[in-house]
Amino acid sequence: MADISLFIGDSVTDCNRLDHDGIGDGYVKKIRDSGKVSGEIINRGISGNRIGDLRDRWQSDVMAHRPSTVTVLIGVNDTWRRYDDNDPTSAEDFTNEYRKLLQEVSAYSPRLFLCQPFILPVQPEMSDWLGDLNEKIEGIKQLVTEFGATYIPYGDYFRELLAQYSMEELAGDGIHPTDLGHQLMANLWLSYSV
Repeated sequence: MADISLFIGDSVTDCNRLDHDGIGDGYVKKIRDSGKVSGEIINRGISGNRIGDLRDRWQSDVMAHRPSTVTVLIGVNDTWRRYDDNDPTSAEDFTNEYRKLLQEVSAYSPRLFLCQPFILPVQPEMSDWLGDLNEKIEGIKQLVTEFGATYIPYGDYFRELLAQYSMEELAGDGIHPTDLGHQLMANLWLSYSV
């Protein structure tokens, strides 16, 4: 199997990848530029994606590459759409869909990194979203155990960093990281992977 590290998720992973050599200008680029990961790095983030969107493109964007490492960061839009579009995804449906994707890719026995989605409540109403997101995070933690995956606790890490930085310094709108936020994400991922 080729040495391929594949990242998939929403806008936090996407980071304008189609305008930046397919790799984007966020944490995936910073991981690549660190020189600490051998082989090919593929970014398959798409802005706005939810777990159902990953299902629709899992074969072409993940399975077809037979990656040796798969990193998944998904869930914030499954929460966000409940509040801005009245289109909720239950934690049970989220976890069940996620499980199906991992069952498929496990046929190749890749190393799995399941990332904790996050919201920094820069606006007061965003605090109300955290309960919904936390239910999905509990599902992700179940899947980490089921599949022997590595858990990347981005949300917990950002909350710890609030002792040093403001929420806006890490993610201006509470969801999309700043350049500093992406660098810190890359550093955390690397600390678990190498």
